[in-house]
Order: sequence, then structure tokens, then C-alpha cells
Amino acid sequence: MGLVNAPNKVPQHQRFYQQAYAQHTRLWKINPRSNVLLMPYYVLLWGTFGASMYMMGRKILGYNTWFGKS
Repeated sequence: MGLVNAPNKVPQHQRFYQQAYAQHTRLWKINPRSNVLLMPYYVLLWGTFGASMYMMGRKILGYNTWFGKS
């Protein structure tokens, strides 16, 4: 007797993942909740990259602030 009397869903999950993986879907994008988890990560990743590139360009031009000419 187990601690929880629940059906074993491992075979269903295994079929689901193997079917998606056979279609060359990345492992971290297979789960239905992946978009919810990855979207904030992508926003932060590309947002900080864009901000770094913007400030590098301003630094090259001689400006030490985000906005303005001072």
C-alpha cells in the first residue's frame, strides 16, 4: 500500500514527452506551462542585453548617463 492512492500517470506523461521529442521539440518547451515560465526569463534576458548594448553605445559616444547630454 502506497502513501497516496492515485493512478500512475508516468506512462501517459512518457508518451506525451516522447511524441513531442520525436517532433524535434526542445525538452524545455514541451511542458504546457513552459511558456509561462520561460517568458519572464526571455524578457529579462533580452531586456538586459538591449540595455547593455544601448549604454555601451552611449559610453562610446561619450555620454555617461541613460538620457540627456550630461
